[in-house]
Amino acid sequence: MQYFLVLILLIATHAISFAQIPASGGIQVRLPQGTIVHGNIPYNNDTLKKHLLDIYIPANAKGNVPFVVFIHGGGWISNDKYADMGYMPNTITAILNNGIAIASIDYRYAMQAVFPKILQDCNRAVSFLYDNAGKYGLDKNRIAVMGFSAGGHLAALMGTSQNNKLNNFYFSGTYRPFKYKAVIDFYGPTNLVMLPGNEDANSPEALLIGAEPLLRPDLAKTASPITYIDKNDPPFLIFHGEKDNLVSNKQSKLFSAWLTHYGVKNELTIVKDAPHFGTMYDVPEIKNKVISFLNQNLK
Repeated sequence: MQYFLVLILLIATHAISFAQIPASGGIQVRLPQGTIVHGNIPYNNDTLKKHLLDIYIPANAKGNVPFVVFIHGGGWISNDKYADMGYMPNTITAILNNGIAIASIDYRYAMQAVFPKILQDCNRAVSFLYDNAGKYGLDKNRIAVMGFSAGGHLAALMGTSQNNKLNNFYFSGTYRPFKYKAVIDFYGPTNLVMLPGNEDANSPEALLIGAEPLLRPDLAKTASPITYIDKNDPPFLIFHGEKDNLVSNKQSKLFSAWLTHYGVKNELTIVKDAPHFGTMYDVPEIKNKVISFLNQNLK
C-alpha cells in the first residue's frame, strides 16, 4: 500500500506540474512556428474523451511524412496526451524540425479498460492513423512509437506484439498489417511480476490486469512486453533513470538483454542520477540520440 501511495503522489505532482498545458492550443505555443495542429480527433467513431488524438505536422511538410505515435504515462490510471509533452519541449521541437510528425493519443484508464482493453485503445488509434494517413499527410509505412512510463510499457508492448497478430489486442477488424520502424521506451515496465506492487490489489499493475500479478502470473505475462520478443521485432531505443525509485531500471536492463538475445537491435541508456520522469530526459544528449535513432529508422 505504501508503494501505491507514493505512486499516487508522484502522479499528482506530475499532473499539477503540467496543468498549464490543458489543450492542443497550449501545446502549440511551444512548438516550432508554422506547425500544423489537428486537435482532438475522434479515433474510434464514438464520443469518449479518452478516444481522441492530436496530430502535429511539421511546418512546410511536403508529401507524406513519417510520424511518431506518442503515448503518455501515468501509471495506467492518470494523465492525458499532453502530460509528457510538457517536460519534453526540446525533444518535441527537434522531432518536428527534422520533418517527423507526432500523433499524441489518449486512452481509457485501467479502471475503465482492464487489460487488454487499454491496449486495444492504443492499437485502435494507430489503425485510425494508418487508415487516414493520406488525409493528414502521414506516411503509413514509416511509423514509430514512443512512450513514457506506463506509456513506455504500452509502446514496448505494441512494438513486440504487432507481428504476433493477437486478436484480443485489437478491436474487431482493426488489425493493420504494418511493422513499426522504431520504438522508443522511456522507463516503461516490461515485466509486471517484477513491479513492487505485485501483491497489492490496489497497485496500478493490479488494476491494469484485474488481479495481483503474483496471484495471476498468467495475466501478468500476457500484459508484459517481454513475453512477445522475437527476432522480427523493430529496433528499440530505451532510457531509464539511474535513481528511478518507482520502476526499477532492472526492468529495462532485462528487456534489453532479451532483445539482444533474440537479435533485435537495441540501445539502453541508464541516465545518471535521473528519477522516474522529468526534464532530465530532455537534455541534448538524450534528445540527440532520439533524433539520430528516428532519422536512421524512419528516413
